[in-house]
Amino acid sequence: MTKLFINGQFVDGSSGKTFKVINPANESVLAEVSEGSEHDADTAVKAARAALDGKWAATSPGDRARLMLKAADLMEQKLDEFVQLETANCGKTLFESKVEIRLSIDVLRYYAGWATKFSGETLPSGPGAFLFTLREPVGVVAAITPWNFPLLLSMWKYGPALATGNTIVHKPASLTPMTALKFAEVIQAAGFPEGVFNVVPGPGTSVGNALVTHPGVDKIAFTGDSSTGRGIMRLCADSLKKVSLELGGKSPNIVFADADLKGASGGAIGAIFYNKGEVCAAGSRLFVEESIKDEFVAAVTERAKKTTVGDPLDKNTRMGPVISKGQLDKVLSYVDSGKSEGAKLVHGGERPANLPKGYFVTPTIFTDVKNSMKIAREEIFGPVLSILSFKDVADAVAQANDSIYGLAAAVWTKDIKKAHKVARAVKSGTVWINTYNQYDAELPFGGTKQSGFGRELGREALDQYTQTKSVWVDLS
Repeated sequence: MTKLFINGQFVDGSSGKTFKVINPANESVLAEVSEGSEHDADTAVKAARAALDGKWAATSPGDRARLMLKAADLMEQKLDEFVQLETANCGKTLFESKVEIRLSIDVLRYYAGWATKFSGETLPSGPGAFLFTLREPVGVVAAITPWNFPLLLSMWKYGPALATGNTIVHKPASLTPMTALKFAEVIQAAGFPEGVFNVVPGPGTSVGNALVTHPGVDKIAFTGDSSTGRGIMRLCADSLKKVSLELGGKSPNIVFADADLKGASGGAIGAIFYNKGEVCAAGSRLFVEESIKDEFVAAVTERAKKTTVGDPLDKNTRMGPVISKGQLDKVLSYVDSGKSEGAKLVHGGERPANLPKGYFVTPTIFTDVKNSMKIAREEIFGPVLSILSFKDVADAVAQANDSIYGLAAAVWTKDIKKAHKVARAVKSGTVWINTYNQYDAELPFGGTKQSGFGRELGREALDQYTQTKSVWVDLS
C-alpha cells in the first residue's frame, strides 16, 4: 500500500524516490510512499486507454454495476481499517473518519445503480428516418483530489466515472495518499480489469501537470483551491479537455433572530469546527441578526470552549490536528491578521499548551468582523470563525453575496417564507435550511463564481463523465 497502482499491479515509481507521509497528531512518519513521475503518469494513462478500448469497453453495464457493488462490500468489510488509516493520515477523529468512509461506500453503491439506468433517447422523426442518441463515456479521466476528505472526494469522482464506463488515473494529495491506495487493493480484489483504475501519488508539479497536459487524458476532475483550478483551466485550454472544478469557499451561515437559537448555535459550531474547519463548504462567515448578536456569540463561544482538542484516536476528542505544519502556520497567520485588522478575538487562536506534539490549534472565534477583512474574504481552511452582524434580510443577503466564492450557505429561521426567499437570493451552489454540512449521494454539489463549475453527486454528475452521440438512420 506504499507503491503506485498501475495496470492492476502495485509497482515502484520509475524515479526510485519516496516521500514521507506524516501523522499530523504526533508528527511521526506514517509511511514512505513511492513517488510517481511524469513517466509513471504516462504509463498509467496508456494502461487506462488500453482498458478503455479493450476489456472495460466489453464489460456490460450490469457487470460494471456488480464489480462496483462488490468493491463496496469489500470496503464495508474493511471499514475499521479504512477508518483507522484515514484518522492516522488526516488527523480526523474516529467519528469523522467513520462518517467519511460510510458516505464513500454509499456513493459507490449509489452510482453502481446508475450503471444500468443511464442511457440515450429515441427522438421523434419523420417516416423516413430513425433518430436516437447514445451516451458514451468521455474516456480516460484524471482525478486530482485534495487532502481534507481524501477518500470521499475521490469517490465522488470514482463512482460516476466507473458507472458510465470511463477509466481513471488518480493523483491523490501527497499529504494523504493512503486510503486511495487502500481502495486500489479493493479494486484489485473485486476483479476489475487491469488498467481501469490507477493511482499515481506524486507532486502536482510533475504528476499533476503531466496528467493535465497529457493528450491521452480526456477529462480532468479536480477538487482543490481556486488558484490551482485556474491554473488547470489554462493548461487544459490547449487540448480543450473536459474539466470540472470543485474549488474553495467562504460560505455564509445566516442566523435570524426567530431561529431555534440552541439548534443554530450547535449548527454554527459544526459548520466551522467539523473536520478542524478543513471543509471547502465550512460555514466560516457567521452572520447573526443584530438583536441577538451578544446572546448568540456567548452561546457559540461557550460551545467552542467545550470542544475537546486532542488525540483523534481518543473517543472523547471532538477536534483533531490540522493536516500539516504548513497549514498550522497558515491558520495562525490568519489569526494574527484578524487581530491586526481590528477584529475581536473572543476564543482560541493558539496552539494548546498541553499538546506540544502535533499540529493542533484551538477553536478560534472572532467577533466584530467586517466583510472587508482578510479573515472574512479569504479561505483559511482551518478552525477560525468570523462572526458578522446584519440588520435585515436585504442586508444579510447583500453581505453574504459580497464574496468571490459561492459554494454553500445556510439559513436558520422558523419563518419558512423567509428561508425560501434567502435561499433563492444567496449566490451559492448549495443552501441548507436549519442545518449544515449535510450530504447525500443523490443531491448534487458544486459551486458558482470562483468556487468552480460542474456538479458532483446526483444524476447531474453523470453528465460530467459522458458525451452524447447523435445517430440518424435513413429508412427511406
